[in-house]
Amino acid sequence: MSRKATAETRGKVRDWLIALREEKGATQGAIAAAAGISQPSYYEIEKGISNPKPETAIKIGTALGFDWTRFFVGKSDETESEVQ
Repeated sequence: MSRKATAETRGKVRDWLIALREEKGATQGAIAAAAGISQPSYYEIEKGISNPKPETAIKIGTALGFDWTRFFVGKSDETESEVQ
C-alpha cells in the first residue's frame, strides 16, 4: 500500500510519471503489476494522491527506467532538475 502524500504534494499530478509510462506504451495496470500493487494504488501515485513506499518506488523506477528517488525529491529540486 502507498502512503498518503504530504500536504505540499497532495493533489499534484506527476505529469513526468504519466509521460514516461506513455512513452513506454505501458498501461497503469502493467506498471502496477510490475510494482506488486493494485492499479488503483498506482493511479493514486500518478495523480499525487499518495506516495509510494521506497520498495515500490524502486520497482516503478525499474519498470519505467528512471531513478526511483525522483518520487522523494523536494518540490524546488524537482523543478530545478526538469529545467536542466
